[in-house]
Amino acid sequence: MAQRRKVQVRVAELFAGVGGFRIGLERASKDFRVVWSNQWEPARQKQEASDVYVARFGPEGHSNRNIAEVAAEEVPDHDLLVGGFPCQDYSVARTLNRADGLAGKKGVLWWEIHRMLEAKQPAMIFLENVDRLLKSPAQQRGRDFAVMLASLADLGYSVEWRVINAADYGMPQRRSRVFFLGFHRSSSLALRWGIPAKWPDLVLHDGVLAKAFPAMAKEPATPSRFSIDGDLAEVTERFNKGRGKQASPFLNAGVMHGRTVLTMSVLPDHRGDSTVLGDLLMPENEVPSAFFIPRRQLPAWAYLKGSKRERRTNKTTGFTYEYTEGAMTYPDPPDKPGRTIVTGEGGSAPSRFKHVVATPSGRLRRLMPVELERLNMFPDGHTEGIPDGRRAFLMGNALVTGVVERVGRALAERLRQA
Repeated sequence: MAQRRKVQVRVAELFAGVGGFRIGLERASKDFRVVWSNQWEPARQKQEASDVYVARFGPEGHSNRNIAEVAAEEVPDHDLLVGGFPCQDYSVARTLNRADGLAGKKGVLWWEIHRMLEAKQPAMIFLENVDRLLKSPAQQRGRDFAVMLASLADLGYSVEWRVINAADYGMPQRRSRVFFLGFHRSSSLALRWGIPAKWPDLVLHDGVLAKAFPAMAKEPATPSRFSIDGDLAEVTERFNKGRGKQASPFLNAGVMHGRTVLTMSVLPDHRGDSTVLGDLLMPENEVPSAFFIPRRQLPAWAYLKGSKRERRTNKTTGFTYEYTEGAMTYPDPPDKPGRTIVTGEGGSAPSRFKHVVATPSGRLRRLMPVELERLNMFPDGHTEGIPDGRRAFLMGNALVTGVVERVGRALAERLRQA
């Protein structure tokens, strides 16, 4: 039997948070070695995420500076650039006076990724964002993703993407995110991208994401193929622009090579074990009293979680309207994966979106930080050392590390075969 060759993949981690990409990749294979990382939260004096990162991984190669102020020359050469770039703003491409002046609030950070790719030209990229990216903004569905793909193509990258709900593959949280992998034309993994007839196979069988997360075509299985034409300013101005609200042309899986896109709808094909919320809960006698819901708050929680049909008035305009809202499952069922963690998960105030579970004795409580870490598949206590509310916030901003781990295993295997 031929021996698999060893590879060494130098990784740069942008928008590192508390190290979700690093944890997933290092669990996947010793082939991955993080040589540089950056985490900086604007408008905050305390940099808790960066502090946690340093506490867990050490200060070597870590930057806690505004990425816009970091010169590309300061970043070591690397083979793989990874990051879950901020997603508070989905309109990442807005036409200004020049084609290179595309901007948009926090979405402008996409162009910091682009700047690093242009300067360093790593062989591979691995990025994550909310799945709404595929259909933003509201008036030009898919425009932002089109600009990203076009800009990557112009830098010489071919891309595969997939919307992955972690719970669909046995993980403990229902968290849908779009993951995309890019391979530079100089990479050994880019060879097959020049054959358009093989693109459906890349989506369903042969791509790294397909190997990591098996899927089947959603019937009718007719891929859509189109080109993203024009310079970046023209793409920004014209992509999917017309009368009324257009549907996004980007489906939940696809590939892009040389500005030509093939996209199709796929369904998860998971046949292994699954982890549910109840598997992760701490014993009742180990839960601090602060996490139990006081009896006086129970009506407020029940109201926020329940269905509503009521008249409301806008305090600014005086406009009166009928507000409706469906009921949520309350408390959260222990025999199903947890819901998506939100950044407002911490704190004792009643909320519609925070998790609430019932204990064996029948009492209701919120989730502890360690349980939120488990929902994202982090090590227990990963965020210890900062206030509980901030620990919850950081987990709301994090990703499910198990997704990165599976992609990392598939990528490492492909690199050994190349």
